[in-house]
Amino acid sequence: MIDVIVVDDSAVVRKSLDRELSRRAGIDVVATAVDPYEARDQIVEHDPDVLTLDLEMPRMNGLTFLKQLMRHRPLPVVVVSSVAPKSSENALRALELGAVEVVPKPGSASSVPDVGKELVRSVRAAAKARPGRRDEPDATPAPSSADRATRPAGGPGVAGACRDLVLAIGASTGGTRAIESVLAGLPADIPPTMVVQHMSAGFTGPYAERLDRASPFAVEQARDGQPLEPGLVLVAPGDRHLLLRSSGSRRVACLRSGPPVNRHRPSVDALFRSVAEEAGGDSVAVLLTGMGDDGARGLKLIRDHGGRTVAQDEESSVVYGMPRAAAEMDAAEEIVSLDQMPRLITERIAGPAGRTAGPGR
Repeated sequence: MIDVIVVDDSAVVRKSLDRELSRRAGIDVVATAVDPYEARDQIVEHDPDVLTLDLEMPRMNGLTFLKQLMRHRPLPVVVVSSVAPKSSENALRALELGAVEVVPKPGSASSVPDVGKELVRSVRAAAKARPGRRDEPDATPAPSSADRATRPAGGPGVAGACRDLVLAIGASTGGTRAIESVLAGLPADIPPTMVVQHMSAGFTGPYAERLDRASPFAVEQARDGQPLEPGLVLVAPGDRHLLLRSSGSRRVACLRSGPPVNRHRPSVDALFRSVAEEAGGDSVAVLLTGMGDDGARGLKLIRDHGGRTVAQDEESSVVYGMPRAAAEMDAAEEIVSLDQMPRLITERIAGPAGRTAGPGR
């Protein structure tokens, strides 16, 4: 049984979340709290497995409470937030501070068809997560637009050496921080890159903007038909599958609103399958932390087509689900920790040296 405490200053929202979670098998809402002070007492009394947290509350806001919680009593936190621009920014800040999931608040302007199912999925994923305090982001200034403007696209370096290569990255629970960590360690002239992070619509746009500000290359939320370019990272919108397609002599991003794959839209498997079909051996695919098995079969398909494949190890994963599934079906050539990932990816996108023959290790 997953014991949950719901923290929100709105009685209507508390009742809604309590009702939605309590009617699901294996979940028990043991308490609700109107603010962080009441939540603190409830945590001491009930020792919950998961906390759902509003960020805009009286007396103490959710971000301040989350900082204190992760410092003194780390536990898995699911942020339940409005998708308004300011709220979305705060929700992403909460992920930096240690929250493991963020879902739209019921009734907020979101295109998620069933917020209740998304909430339940997130709580179940959080219950399997390894919570931990996130250190404050460093003060290294983000690259300026002038820096980007003066960088020659496709010039000497990694991307210039393999302009036809595509880098694909997929993640779920804990993945927002993992993706940020990986991208931060990659060279500015990376090949065209496509990213799927399981995240609700309304949050992926601000997430891409946050990555863009922290990266030496451009990061954007993908648009349908957008050409892939060296030095450009495209993030899947929260309610569309992101696929790789060819248009004449160019590769482009294709967005589709078809049914969920492995219960997700966007789906990592959907992206990886399209990369295997369109790029084959001219691809590097990376599967990071997350619950379930989305991405594992697609990773195996990329490997079978001659692409390079990497998965995150158990020790550094917030939830060792998707990488575990990939390891069990021999989809990943290499399984490494998160801190080793940027160096390994850089080596794999730099050229064919060291490529293994066929799918075997």
